[in-house]
Amino acid sequence: MASNEATKKVDLVRGAARGPANPPPARPATPARAPQKRATPGEFFAQVRDEGRKVTWPSRRETTITTIMVFVMVVAASLFFTVVDQALRFLVGLILGV
Repeated sequence: MASNEATKKVDLVRGAARGPANPPPARPATPARAPQKRATPGEFFAQVRDEGRKVTWPSRRETTITTIMVFVMVVAASLFFTVVDQALRFLVGLILGV
């Protein structure tokens, strides 16, 4: 508290306000958007169906290849972390003499 009160006293003596000497200009207000009309549940599901048709879905071959690659990467990562874990276990055993 002493430093805070001392700082306040110094500021009062100086008469200086904290912060930059020239504050940045205020941002212009964003223009108000017109309220959007709410869609009925039927319109909503029609829009969802239309958006679903725009999606480029992967073929069965692309999905199979991607799935295999994921499994390969999981196996590679598990082997890597197993080797690192065993190396660290060995080093800690040497250091601690266990």
